[in-house]
Parts: sequence; C-alpha cells; structure tokens
Amino acid sequence: MNFVQFTSQFKYLTPSSRLTNSLSAIKTTQTSTAATLCHHHDYGATVATQVSTCTTLQHLTQIHSKIIQTRFLDFYPAPFYWNNIMRSYTRLNSPKKAIQVFIAMSRAGVSADEYTLPIMLKATSQVSDYSLAKQIHAHALKIGLSTNVYCESGFISLYAKACEFEDAHKVFDESGERALGSWNAMISGLAQGGRAKEALEMFLEMKKTGLHPDDVTMVSVTSACGNLGDLKLGLQLHKCVFQVRVADKYGILIMKNSLIDMYGKCGRMDLAHRVFSSMDERNVSSWTSMIVGYALHGHAMKALEFFHHMREAGVKPNHVTFVGVLSACVHGGKVEEGKHYFNMMENEYRIAPKLQHYGCMVDLLGRAGLFEEAREMVEGMPMKPNVVVWGCLMGACEKHRNVKMGEWVAKHLQEMEPWNDGVYVVLSNIYASNGVWEEVERMREIMKLRKLAKIPAFSSPTTSQ
Repeated sequence: MNFVQFTSQFKYLTPSSRLTNSLSAIKTTQTSTAATLCHHHDYGATVATQVSTCTTLQHLTQIHSKIIQTRFLDFYPAPFYWNNIMRSYTRLNSPKKAIQVFIAMSRAGVSADEYTLPIMLKATSQVSDYSLAKQIHAHALKIGLSTNVYCESGFISLYAKACEFEDAHKVFDESGERALGSWNAMISGLAQGGRAKEALEMFLEMKKTGLHPDDVTMVSVTSACGNLGDLKLGLQLHKCVFQVRVADKYGILIMKNSLIDMYGKCGRMDLAHRVFSSMDERNVSSWTSMIVGYALHGHAMKALEFFHHMREAGVKPNHVTFVGVLSACVHGGKVEEGKHYFNMMENEYRIAPKLQHYGCMVDLLGRAGLFEEAREMVEGMPMKPNVVVWGCLMGACEKHRNVKMGEWVAKHLQEMEPWNDGVYVVLSNIYASNGVWEEVERMREIMKLRKLAKIPAFSSPTTSQ
C-alpha cells in the first residue's frame, strides 16, 4: 500500500490544495481573524501546549480541527508542530490519525526530521502495517535519517515485532555505531519472537563490546531466560539486575516484575515470592506474575489466595490475571470457583473474555465431565475455537470415555488438522475403552488408508487429570 492508497481510507484528511497554498498567498489575508491569531507572539507555544496536554482523543480532534481552520501549520510549518500532533495521536492510541497527519505533512512540503520518523514507526507498529514501515524506511534512506540512533532502533524493533528478523539483522549489521537502543531492540525482538537463545547470545555479544545494559535490556534478557527455563543463568542475571543503573522507580519495578516472571517459569516460586516480598511498590504485573506462576505449577490454592490479597490491596486485575486465576481453577478442579471468577471478570471488571479464558473454562468443565456445559461454552464463544480448545475437550472425552462427545470433537479437529493422526488415536482409545471394537478397527483402517502411522509413546492432545 502506498501513501496515496493509504490516504484514500481516511475522509478527514485536509485537502492537499489547502495544505499546499504558499505562505505568501496566505499572508495576503492579514485582515482575517485566523491570520491575526497566528501572528500573535505566544500563539505557537499555546497551541503546542494544548495539543501535548490533551487527555482524550475527542479533545485532540477538536484542537486539530481548529488548527486546520486557522491554517496554523501554514504560518508555523516547522516539523516540531506536526510532530507534536502526531505524537499526541499516537499517545492516545489513534495511530491511523497520526499516519494521516504525516501524509498531510509530506503533501505540505514539510520535511520530516529525526523526531518525526520514530513517532511514525511507533504508529506503524500499532497498526501492524509493515509494508508502510518499509516505505518509511525508504523515505528515511532518502533524507539521510536511516542511521539516526532513534530511527535505527525503531526500524529494528518494528521488523523484529513482525518476525522479519532478516530485515532487523540487516539494519543492525549496517549500523556504523551501534547504540544501546539498537542492541535492546534486537534483544527484545528476539526474546518476544520466540528466539530466546539468540536473544541471550546477543546479550553476551553486547557485553563484550563494553556497553552496559539498562533496565530495558534486563527485562528482555530475563524474559528470554525464563522462556528457556534456565535457572542457573537466571541466578546470574539476577546479580546483573542490581548492577544496572535505573533512571526511575518504574524501571526498578518492571525489572523486579521480570524476575518474578522468570523464577515462576523456572519453577522456583520460593525465589519469585522472595522478590515479590522485597518490593516497596507492586502493580498489576507483580501480582499477576505470582498468580500465573503458582497456577502454572499446580499450586491452585496459593494462586487464588494471591488473587484474594490482590483485590484486598485495591489492585485491579487485567485479562492476564484472570487467565492465571482460571488456570488455577482448572488445575485444582474448582468448577464452581471457576464459574464465579469467569462471571466476575465480565460483570465486575468489564473484561471481555478472550480465547484463553474460554479455553480454560472448556478445559475445566470437560475435566469435570460437564460435557453439555462445555459444549454450550464452545458454541457460545464469540470467536472460533482453536486446536487447543478442541484438544482440551478431546482429552476430557478420553478421560471420561465419552463416545458421543468424542466423535463431535474429533470431527472439528479433523477439519482443522486433517494431517494430524492424534485425533484418530484418541478416538480409537475412546472406542476401545467402551468395547466398541468394530469402530476401533475402522479407525485403524482409516489410518492405514491415509498412510498415518501411530507415533511411538504417543500422548493425547492434552494431558488430563
């Protein structure tokens, strides 16, 4: 998609004929109220302050409309004023409008500066339009800003988030002088993209260059370490955390949260709890990491106890917190509690259930043998169930030897993954446990015809208790 195509999607774009009027032509209308206002000495600073202090999108849109009506940007064409508007739209989670302003800026003949492109990269990342990102990259090369430290890290981060690691590496490798921001962008991108080992290798490479990590580096590295489950390395990284210079309390908070998450993934909830107890200030991530950690390792009562204390502390849970809470109910077999918390999430906290929440409930109901309720949950979901949801239900069918439900679930699994032999094996096991040997034989014949071989030491799509 090019800039012209992108522009056509938005009706509020100021017509280019108005934006491209020359300054001399506008200045002839000295008698107009707009011109009088624009020439006031403090007007530019006042407008800039109004834009940057907006707290709602509606307010910002009103101010932006006034700016267009008064032709403020024709009298004050410096990139600063355009950047200010774009930054505010991005800050208020309206990236498309920010991109729209950038297009208008280009049409007005105002050149982007070193602050413009990082704002645009953030907006582009929010809309996940990576084809547009490449166009912005080409524009940066054209105007000589591609190697700017902020632009460079922005491009690396954007490509890495898109899992375009080859492009990210290319930008990184072509960097003349790699700043910490570029290293952080690569390490964070690799860690978030499921390449934990590469992220840690890059961290060690960075250390060899003599650069000192900051809080952003350590959060990404501890996350990668947790994904690998490497406790020995995690303990070493914990020592590094104390050596990092942090600018503010928030930096300390997110680093400690990342340590809790890391220890939780490594199975050391005792160490996670030690970090949690040492914190002067805790936010929703601190509590959620503890709840998810306990749930992950089957400590259902502990997870629910922490959730209770979290609410007592006045900390509002988010959707991730409830994934941990519902997972704890699944592992603890707490059906009524699970229903209670699911309703609490919707009714008390106004959090719309996501696929993970429905998956937990289907798993919980299936394990308890409440198949009709599980089926109602699946059929009532606002989104299509994925393989994980069906797999949980299939495992429950095998555990409870439910032929009818097993056949229904198997049909959906076969449609989603016709190449997967697991569903035939599990369905055959369900038939066998009920003594329906003719169906067992039929499953075997189907597998032979489809040239599917049973994998040695096969386990069902989900583990059931």
